[in-house]
Amino acid sequence: MQDPIDILAYHVSQSRSMIAFTGAGISTPSGIPDFRSPHNGLWESVDPLEVASIYGFRQNPEAFYRWVYPLARLTLNARPNPAHQALAQLETMGKLKAIITQNIDMLHTRAGNRTIYELHGHMREATCVTCFAVYPGEPILERYLDDRILPRCPKCGGVLKPNVILFGEQLPYRELQNAQDAARHTDLMLVIGSSLEVAPASDLPLLALRNGAKLFIINYDKTFIDSKATCVIHGDCAEVLPAMLDRLEKIV
Repeated sequence: MQDPIDILAYHVSQSRSMIAFTGAGISTPSGIPDFRSPHNGLWESVDPLEVASIYGFRQNPEAFYRWVYPLARLTLNARPNPAHQALAQLETMGKLKAIITQNIDMLHTRAGNRTIYELHGHMREATCVTCFAVYPGEPILERYLDDRILPRCPKCGGVLKPNVILFGEQLPYRELQNAQDAARHTDLMLVIGSSLEVAPASDLPLLALRNGAKLFIINYDKTFIDSKATCVIHGDCAEVLPAMLDRLEKIV
C-alpha cells in the first residue's frame, strides 16, 4: 500500500493552484489550545454565548476579556511550528496560492505567508465599539495582560474590541468572498487541523469539490467530508507537512 504522504507529495507536485484551509489543529503544536477538545478546549468551562458573542460582549465586555486573557497571552507568545513553516515554504516555492484560516492567532503571517484569508478575524487590530476608531491590537492586549484594566478608546472612552469574529457577527465580507473565489478555482485543497464543524467556513471544501478540486485532509479526528477526500491522513500536521515537503523537494 502506497504511503499517504507520498501520495500527497505527488499530487502537490502536479497541482497548479493549491490552497490550504487551516483550523485550530495546526496551532496546537505551538501551544494554543483548540475550542472543543475535552480537558483543554477553550469552551470547556464557559458558555460561548455569554463570553464570546457580540451580544455578550456589549452587555459584559469584562467577561470576554477575563475569558480571552489566557488565550491572548498564549497567542502573543506563540511561535510558528513546523506545519506553519512548511506552508510558508510551499508559498515561496510557488506551489501554495493562498491560505484560508479559521484561526485568529496570526501565526501564518509570522511564518511568512502573504496571501491569507482570515475568516474569523485576528488580534492585530482592535476597534472601538462606540466610535469605530481602529488601533493596533497587540499593544492593547499586552497592556491588558499587565494591568487587567478593561481597554478603552482614547478618543471617546468606548470599549475596545479585538478584531475577532464573535458569535452573532457576520464573517468579514471581503475575506469570505476571496476565500470562496480561491475555493472555486483551486485544483487541490489541503485541509489541515479543522473539524469542519463551523459554517460557513466548513462549506468551502464542498465548494472546492463541486468545482473539480482534489481534497486532502490532515487531522487527528474524522470529519464529515472524509469519504469525499482523495486521501485522509490522521496524524500530527507538524510532522506530516514537513515530511511531505521533504519528499516534494525530491520530486520537483
